[in-house]
Amino acid sequence: MTTRIFIDGAAGTTGLEIRDRLTGRDEFELLVLDDAERKDERARQEALHEADVAILCLPDAAAREAVKLAEGSTTRIIDPSSAHRVADGWAYGFPELTGHQTIADAKFVANPGCYPTGFLALVAPLVRANVLHRDWPYSVNAASGYSGGGNALIARFENNPAIAFRAYGLGLNHKHLPEMKLHAGLSVDPIFSPSVIPAHRGMIVDVPVPEAAFAEPLGAKNLADKLHTALKDFYAESEVVTVRELHFEHSELLIRQDATPWDGIDLFVFADERQARLVARLDNLGKGAGGAAIQNLNIMCGLPETAGLRLTGPNPA
Repeated sequence: MTTRIFIDGAAGTTGLEIRDRLTGRDEFELLVLDDAERKDERARQEALHEADVAILCLPDAAAREAVKLAEGSTTRIIDPSSAHRVADGWAYGFPELTGHQTIADAKFVANPGCYPTGFLALVAPLVRANVLHRDWPYSVNAASGYSGGGNALIARFENNPAIAFRAYGLGLNHKHLPEMKLHAGLSVDPIFSPSVIPAHRGMIVDVPVPEAAFAEPLGAKNLADKLHTALKDFYAESEVVTVRELHFEHSELLIRQDATPWDGIDLFVFADERQARLVARLDNLGKGAGGAAIQNLNIMCGLPETAGLRLTGPNPA
């Protein structure tokens, strides 16, 4: 028996990534609207009710409207927008943190944002293990490929090659902050510094951790080991999250302009006797969007979690 999938917003960046990962998978039947129907409310509502699972690749307001259109149906929903990431009744779609059974049992699953995925993968396990304070104002320095901003930002970068770097979120009220605070178990908002670079895909999230942020003195000899072991133990069963070895063989981390789609995430610990940098490397369109949606879809449908995912990591050089 196949599972009927409707991607509402299939022509957008994330929708295209998800469709690409579903290609050739006979477990699923894709319900597709033609160009004339894609913005027709009645056609969308019929597809939402006919599907077993709907994936909402839409702006926040449109995603909320789609959920209303699906009311009265048995359709399960995965929402990659930021509309429902801290909403009651929605499972947070980061199975490594939330628990696979929570995702498997959920009717409504909200995909994490791409930046929060990197931040939470690093910080949440360490707060849970009482290695890091929950009341520290963590800094999040992150750079992403421009595809995360959707078609408008893609066009802006591709039509204007003079743009070398874009800093934004300068009002200190980015919409990712509630998600990052809640799901990391923090009592205060992080200080979030997102930026965009002229590469289509790829992301690095860097969290500096000063000595005062540690829940207890760790000592010069075991700071790196303590952080690394806590993360390694937490993700020991994961096929998607890789905690890289402490003695990383390269002296730099790169985002390549020719990067291919990737659905994993690498975590790194760099530390001396007083402080650390926790770094996540991922594809903003992979584990940060489409890949995460497919991972959640697999779990919800009782299929192998990594089916259809691309888990060959990026070339570090």
